Formats: sequence, C-alpha cells, structure tokens
Amino acid sequence: MEVNGLESSKIKNKVKLFTLNSNQELALEIAEILGYELGKVNVSRFSDGEIQIHIEETVRDSDVFIIQSTSDPVNEHLLELLIMIDALKRASASQINVVIPYFGYARQDRLARPREPITAKLVANLLEKAGATRVLSIDLHTDQMQGFFDIPMEHLTGIPVLSQYYENKGLEDVVVVSPHHGSIRRARKLADLLDVPLALIDERDPEELDAQAINVIGHVDGKNAIIIDDMIDTAKTISYAAKALAESGAKAIYACCTHSVFTGEFKEKIEWSPITELVVTNTIQLPEEKKIQKVKTISVAPLLADAIDRIHYEKAVSPLFE
Repeated sequence: MEVNGLESSKIKNKVKLFTLNSNQELALEIAEILGYELGKVNVSRFSDGEIQIHIEETVRDSDVFIIQSTSDPVNEHLLELLIMIDALKRASASQINVVIPYFGYARQDRLARPREPITAKLVANLLEKAGATRVLSIDLHTDQMQGFFDIPMEHLTGIPVLSQYYENKGLEDVVVVSPHHGSIRRARKLADLLDVPLALIDERDPEELDAQAINVIGHVDGKNAIIIDDMIDTAKTISYAAKALAESGAKAIYACCTHSVFTGEFKEKIEWSPITELVVTNTIQLPEEKKIQKVKTISVAPLLADAIDRIHYEKAVSPLFE
C-alpha cells in the first residue's frame, strides 16, 4: 500500500527530534536541514540539584532521535541523557535513537593497568539498560568501542568533512601527520582522501612528553603539514607535535580534530605553538571563553542529518562511513 507515493510502512512512525543542554546549536542546525521542529522538553532541577525532565508532547509510537554530546560537564550531560531515555521508554516511544556527537568516558576502553575500570563499556551498558535502541556517534576514541554495544551502533567519522575543508583550501605540497601512534589509521584515511603522503610523530613516552625527544618519521621539510587527531584536550600532544614539525623544516603547520574538548591551559599552548590554524567540528559546543582566533569550527550537522534520515527511512548508513 502506498500513501502519497510513499510506502505506508515508512511513514507509520513519526520522527521526533529532541535535544537537551549540551549542544543545542548543533541540534537546531540538524533540525533545520531535515525540516523538523525540535520536540518540547523541559529540563529542570529539584532544590537539591537532581535532574527533572518532562517531555511536553506525545511520543507514543514515534521514531525518536535525541541529540546530546556527553561533554563538559560530562556527568551532568550523561545523566540528563539517561533520564531522557528512561522518560521516552516509559512514554512508549517506538524507537529511541541516541545521537551522541561526542562520546565521553571513551578514553578508558581497556585495562591499561590492573584494577582500572572500563568506563566506555560501563556507559554503553547504561545507555542500553536505560532503553536506547540505537546509538549514533562520531569518531569514537577507538573503533573497538563499537563492540561494547549489543544494540545497533552507527560509528560515523568527521574525516571526510575535514578533508573537504582542506581540499577547498587548495594547499600544495601537503603531508598529513599523525601526532601519536594511536592516530595512524585516522591520519592515513585523511591522507588517502587528499592523496598526499603520511608522516608520524614518534612519542617514546607520552606520559612524560615534555621531558623526552620527539622524532618525526617521514618527509616534512618544506611541506604544509596537517596534524589530525580525534580530540584535543589540554593541547599538550598537538603543540609538541607542531613544535617537532617546525624544527624538522615544515613550511606551515595546520591541525584538525573532530572533538574540541579543550581543558586546562589549552589556549596558551595553541596560541604559542607554531600552528597556523586549528580546525575543529561542532560535536562539542564551545562557550565564548574557549574560543580563540586560531580555531575555526566547521559543522557536522549535514553528516548527522543525513544519517538520521537514512536510519528513519531504513536506508544504508554505510556510505557515510567512507
């Protein structure tokens, strides 16, 4: 049976798009691209600070998408998300799709030392137990985190968005640089998209980065170097990598990442580094006090909007992984 040229099974469940407090600007941009209005939800606090959520419209039998990065304040945004999922489950939502542009607690994804937690697995368990039926995220800290979920997990990457930016910039004599061993696959993908060579910063002891020599593996002399990582937190790694490239003769140094976590003395490190420009995406909403002149933000809203549309209409999401 068809209704207005569409299969009735495809329009049976209405799409509802909600956001909480972590990244409302990104959610509004996604909603505008899709032609939806954001759902009405009231997030308040009890007198002792406990989070109270009230969904102010019906979601029964709806295909719901919640957009919420678990960024700073991480614990508050994570708990908001879990409470919202529980509210949707109890309100009989048909599907609860959790869109987490930046997935916090992802850096502890294995037992690096005895008697440590695996917080990435813990958060995955919490999301599932709360009632999420699907999770969508961008550039998890490690790919193997996808295996922590027993529900569908769509893992997108912001690398094509970043590569398009640099293609439009028209840089010549480019080399893509991985700032540490853990980012080699990410750097290789950007290098392949730009059709340029790859270099690597060899960190012998990342925990004591300021007290050890850094070696550059690959040819960077006279080239425009682009450093890529999944996130920048204190900016220590990226600033030392940039310094090493400058000392190795790089003509200009650019840097990019998907998640601008930005904590501590990141401003000073970036401002005083030889980095010409740092490109980040808007998976994390930057407050005014964290914005600096060297940082340019580009949007992943079109990527997420495309993924949401494909999930709702049961189209393949795999083309977005490439």
